[in-house]
Amino acid sequence: MNPALELRDVARRSDNGTAAVAADSPPPAVDGLAAETRGLGKTFGSRAALHNVDLKVPRGCAFGFLGPNGAGKTTLIRLLLGLAEPTAGRMRLLGHDLPGGAAAALARVGAVIEEPRFHPHLTGRENLGVHAAARERAAYGRIDGALARVGLTARADDRVKTYSLGMRQRLGIARCLLADPELLILDEPMNGLDPAGIGELRELIHALVREGRTVLISSHLLDEVERTCDAAAILDGGNVIAQGTIHELTSGGPRAIDITCDHPVQAASLLTGTPGVSRATDHAGGLRVELDPQAPADREIVTELLRRLLADGIAVERVSPAAVSLEKRFLTMTTRLEDRT
Repeated sequence: MNPALELRDVARRSDNGTAAVAADSPPPAVDGLAAETRGLGKTFGSRAALHNVDLKVPRGCAFGFLGPNGAGKTTLIRLLLGLAEPTAGRMRLLGHDLPGGAAAALARVGAVIEEPRFHPHLTGRENLGVHAAARERAAYGRIDGALARVGLTARADDRVKTYSLGMRQRLGIARCLLADPELLILDEPMNGLDPAGIGELRELIHALVREGRTVLISSHLLDEVERTCDAAAILDGGNVIAQGTIHELTSGGPRAIDITCDHPVQAASLLTGTPGVSRATDHAGGLRVELDPQAPADREIVTELLRRLLADGIAVERVSPAAVSLEKRFLTMTTRLEDRT
């Protein structure tokens, strides 16, 4: 059965990019995952948008959902929300199998897909009132708190047509909060926000997670995902190619060591050709040593590097593993744009 048809009598969906459902069902059984897919697939004619996707989103965390344009991120979100039907595989949301348990699961989900839209001639508060009318009575009592949490109290009584894109993004999140959701799904929520607004949204997401909620964020801002999220999945070509904690994703790259020392150019020349070293270069005023993947344990290599440097009279101030950003790992793992057809 089509999940959207099954939910028609118990949920109302706006046509403005936000999934809106009534929160009048009992909380689902508790398990360790907010969302899970197994072998999930979706085809459009002869094109496979998703292929054999296995995804696990832990409860009570901020989870980043990353991928190049066309990777299938929005398609997967629409499948989880019952806005499209899968052609293969299984889904589970907040402890309920989909589509059978979609009504109970979506009752505790708030979602903003793409750019949220509102009645432009109404104020922000009035727009939330219209949305609350489609929900349970308690939603009205959450309007002021939702506006305050997204920093719109001062503009709540201004017409939405005067709002910036960033303000409409925040109003979309406020609309989600009217359901008191266990899971929030936000598609590119930082679009249109200035640096201060991004910082405020980051703090809001952290606060929601501290309350025990789960926030699933689809975003292209990799640096912000790294700073905001606890874990992430990377999607490319309709496949999940990596998932795990941010630490796990960023620690899987090439092994390298940063050394703060005197005369880094001389030091780089000295260490080139050392067993276990694939490359040594001066980097950001120091020394970056890239290790051979087949080299022995890092401690043995570091001991030999320090011995050589000190023997040549080069003073060493600090030795540390080279940091690998999520952006670098993302670009390493995903398909290059010029390779796409």
